[in-house]
Amino acid sequence: MKLYNSVGPNPQVVRTFVAEKGGKLDMVDVDIMAGENRQEAHMKRNPVGSTPALELDDGSFITEITAICEYLDEVMDGPTLIGDTPEQRAATRMWTRRIDLYIVEPMANGFRYSEGLPLFQPRITVLPEAADGLKKLVQEKLAWLDGLMGKTDFIAGDSITMADVLLHCFLTFGASVGQPFDPNLANLKAWYDRLADRPSMSA
Repeated sequence: MKLYNSVGPNPQVVRTFVAEKGGKLDMVDVDIMAGENRQEAHMKRNPVGSTPALELDDGSFITEITAICEYLDEVMDGPTLIGDTPEQRAATRMWTRRIDLYIVEPMANGFRYSEGLPLFQPRITVLPEAADGLKKLVQEKLAWLDGLMGKTDFIAGDSITMADVLLHCFLTFGASVGQPFDPNLANLKAWYDRLADRPSMSA
């Protein structure tokens, strides 16, 4: 297998996930800053034009980070990050969906429509008027999540899952693009700091 990799939080999610599994993938870097991801060669790999893209041994491709991570969880050795039972898998998918829908998407679009506008405006439809509202939604949902976390070590159960990897990678990204989370969210901050010590987070 081969991962078409780049800068940005989405490839980081997959790299971190693989590191938590104790695995390794061959990497091919795609220069998204130069627009390589919008050129014909990459568009054949992923018609959406985003990264990462996972090339399987038969030459087919899987894209979208949740699909890639779920596939890798099934085919790679190492501890599961999705779950061993139907109940565990359902909890992981529920929390991954909530984080993706309520935090990741508005955070990413808030960046694309403001700080990232010079990069994204020539490439996609952008809505600068929506940026402030999207960023506000992110902070509201992080406060909501903080209230639900209590003293649990992980989001979806007793061990690290895809939900933790997704959120941690995007909170790190958010801090780098003007969307840090409120450090007064004590449960969230304690969780973030614990995970930051894991070697996988720098994969």
